[in-house]
Amino acid sequence: MAKQEKMFNDQDYRLWVLLNQVRDAVLKARQKELNQYNISAAQAATLLVIEAIGLKATATEISRRLFLKPHSVAGQAGILSRMEKKGLVMRLKDLDRKNLVRVALTDKGRQAYYQSTKQESIRQIMSSLSEEERQQLTSCLHTLRDKALSFLD
Repeated sequence: MAKQEKMFNDQDYRLWVLLNQVRDAVLKARQKELNQYNISAAQAATLLVIEAIGLKATATEISRRLFLKPHSVAGQAGILSRMEKKGLVMRLKDLDRKNLVRVALTDKGRQAYYQSTKQESIRQIMSSLSEEERQQLTSCLHTLRDKALSFLD
């Protein structure tokens, strides 16, 4: 039985490694595409989240949606600070709640957002799957994500 358990664990580990390799390869392809706009994949994701939230965007909400720790988004060395230095975002004090800081896209940030939505590398990579394979993969990834999140509660 110990041999079967070891085999099972090895299969799980190999699948986990493959999942990480796929993630890393897709991320590198995406980064190569974004280099022409001088933004990182993390910045593109942050722009997308800020645009989706709209005027109510805060560092806390951005970090929650990106599955990041708040200090890695809002801290002095966080992604928002780097994006602010590049002129992509600005922080604004909330007029109703003085202790709350909102995050908004600048004109330059909005332009970078629109450029980053082209996502040609992602489309080309994902198009290698049939519609049925996409649905199966989506279902499997939701299951894995939800199980992983249950460990964080």
